[in-house]
Amino acid sequence: MEKVVIKATKRDVAGKQVKAMRREGKLPAVIYGRHTEPINVTLDAHSASLALAKVTSSSLVTLDVDGTEYPALVREKQRDFIKNRLLHVDFLAVSLTEKIRATVGLNFVGVSPAVKDYNAVLVKNLEQLHIECLPSDLPENISIDISVMARPGDGIRVREVAISDKIRVLENPDTMVAVATAAKVEEEVAAVPGVEGAAPAEEEPELSVERGKKEDEEEE
Repeated sequence: MEKVVIKATKRDVAGKQVKAMRREGKLPAVIYGRHTEPINVTLDAHSASLALAKVTSSSLVTLDVDGTEYPALVREKQRDFIKNRLLHVDFLAVSLTEKIRATVGLNFVGVSPAVKDYNAVLVKNLEQLHIECLPSDLPENISIDISVMARPGDGIRVREVAISDKIRVLENPDTMVAVATAAKVEEEVAAVPGVEGAAPAEEEPELSVERGKKEDEEEE
């Protein structure tokens, strides 16, 4: 992915005063990190929203704050879901020379012969992986080739996921990522709530959270 640069300016406005700023088309944000004191900034709401819509929780962005660049990850996005607009963004500033831990989504690609030819059901036990690497080596997603699952019962474990040697996967190597399950068995499992082995609920990403607006920042 090409380098994403977002222009920002430092701001002194805070609290309920940000309402007027939003009405002017500005988006409040904050930058903080291990080696960075919190910096309150203002972004252009339209251009920032377009740029942030294209990035994932593991996408590295560059914040240009009055000429000073900060490599960062999106940590949290507060959104007004009724008006479908961003209200506030938290950016985690990172050092390009220090490894970080992040959660990266999985992208299942290919066609499984077990599903195509044997009417098996693809069960995804994981939707993301926890990894550790340098910020510049963070992938936007990790591809899982399901074409290797030839017959019902075949599966892919974490240790079998093809990934760069610059990335360390933090999951248990024996954890099943996906399995081609016979349709009848899958239906029986789905019919019994709480059955051990059923796919767990999707967890919230570590580095990107979207939520509704805070009470102290609600519009009138």
